[in-house]
Amino acid sequence: MAPRGSFVGVLLLALLLGAGGRALWVWLDRPIERVSVGGELHHVSADYLRNQLAPLIQGQTWLSVDLSVLRQQARDIGWLAEVRVSREWPDALTFDLVEQVPVARWNDAQLLNPEGEPFAFGPVSPPDDLPDLAGPPGSGAEVLGYHARLAAQFATQGLEVRQLRLEPRGAWRFQLDSGVWVMLGRNDRRARLGRLAAAWQRELGPLASHIRYIDLRYPNGVAVAWHGQTEPVEEESSAES
Repeated sequence: MAPRGSFVGVLLLALLLGAGGRALWVWLDRPIERVSVGGELHHVSADYLRNQLAPLIQGQTWLSVDLSVLRQQARDIGWLAEVRVSREWPDALTFDLVEQVPVARWNDAQLLNPEGEPFAFGPVSPPDDLPDLAGPPGSGAEVLGYHARLAAQFATQGLEVRQLRLEPRGAWRFQLDSGVWVMLGRNDRRARLGRLAAAWQRELGPLASHIRYIDLRYPNGVAVAWHGQTEPVEEESSAES
């Protein structure tokens, strides 16, 4: 009888421990009551982020919520580059957030971070002084890098590149702060920019307010379209892309 009594005792102890553990889990796994938002924020407010995070934790409980899934869902909020989530006793979650750094507008509807990755800015107004870039899907890093090179080159002439566009077929065009558009095309871009710099310094710079666009897609020269003209004045014929 002793072995059977010992077995029954062990079984009762296991049941009691199991019941106690379940009761403890139920007691600890209470609804999430508070959400704390931390991190260095410059463009979005903590209140905005709390409102964005609130639907993600609706109906969740403190112990059962999957922090890795919650972290990934939070990263889908446009302004967040990185998210760390932790539990805070007894019924709170803490979000430590790293904000995206906007460096350019992208395709009119998004922004680019320094890595050239697009993100949505939603109802939050981006800074006013960002360059306006555009290109096919997946070209953000390329366009951003080329804008940096163009900006450095034109800065030596006291000019700013406000807009840059990469067309689906690979042609480039950009706009200077004077409002002049420049059709750069696909090929021989360095030589074409050299011709533009020479023409700008020689005669076009002082006339910038009268210029609608400059077409560099010529073997040896440029074509200038003036405000009020329907066709550019061509120095060379048969422009190419």
